Amino acid sequence: MPKGWPIPGLSPADCARHEAIEEAGVSGEISSTSIGWFRYLKRCKNEELLPCKVEVFALEVSRQRRNWLEKHLREIRWCSVEEAVARVSEPGLRRLIARFAETLPTEDKVAAR
Repeated sequence: MPKGWPIPGLSPADCARHEAIEEAGVSGEISSTSIGWFRYLKRCKNEELLPCKVEVFALEVSRQRRNWLEKHLREIRWCSVEEAVARVSEPGLRRLIARFAETLPTEDKVAAR
C-alpha cells in the first residue's frame, strides 16, 4: 500500500496518485473520493513510533513502469484480494481491503502489494 505525506498544492487523491507512481510504478484512473482510512504506527528513522491516519484511494491500474523512483526499495507482488488481506499486517487496512473487494466485480479482484 503506497503511503506518503501530504504534498502542498495537491489534493489527497493526487497525493495518492503520486505515491502510487513513486512507490509502485503504477498509474491509471484514481477515485476522487477515498474508500476509507486506517490508522497505524509508522516507525521513523530514529525508531520513534508516529501515529498516522492513512486515507486510501482506489486506483484502476492501467500501466506499470519498468523502472520507477523507489523500485529498488520495494517488493511488488500482484495477488488476489484474499492473499492481499492475508499478507497485510495492519488490521484496519485488512478490513478496508476486504470491504472494498466486496464492491468489485469478480474479474477485478486482484490487488498489488
